[in-house]
Amino acid sequence: MSDAATLRLPWTVSPEPVGSPDAEALLREYYTEVADRYFALHEGRSSTPAEIDEGVAEYPSADLTPPNGVLLLARHGETVAGCAGVRMLDARTAELKQMFVRAGRRGLGGAGVLLTAAERAAARWGAERVRLDTRLDLVEAVALYRRHGFVEIDPYHEDPYAEIFFEKRLGEGAGSAG
Repeated sequence: MSDAATLRLPWTVSPEPVGSPDAEALLREYYTEVADRYFALHEGRSSTPAEIDEGVAEYPSADLTPPNGVLLLARHGETVAGCAGVRMLDARTAELKQMFVRAGRRGLGGAGVLLTAAERAAARWGAERVRLDTRLDLVEAVALYRRHGFVEIDPYHEDPYAEIFFEKRLGEGAGSAG
């Protein structure tokens, strides 16, 4: 497929069971990328498969299931290209987790589509705000969140890898489509 044809492919987002093969593959890819970037920065090396297994176990995605969570998978055309998890922290606060777009599909609008779908899911559950944490070395993620209206807040939990925290207040129209 030509580059021009790839650019015209539609993005679609739908809920996916955490244990599905597509979800498991994306979540493992996500953990591998963030671990590799961390180890490259701090230790000058890549992660090992055992470290990825440990990370997946330490940060499980089982809570990304209804009625208080969801894992959303994005497809670009027919290709599984990204994911985002949403879970409720309390009756009015949702949290964005495992936001990821595969490297070959970045820059094509998928992250914005996923964020919008995540905000809509949170709004449907009655959330008034969405929070998240990330690392400072994930500069693309930090820029994405700021570009989409997230503002930096004080830490709302403790995690050795969480270096910056964001929140976005959901407006009246956040849950109107989808």
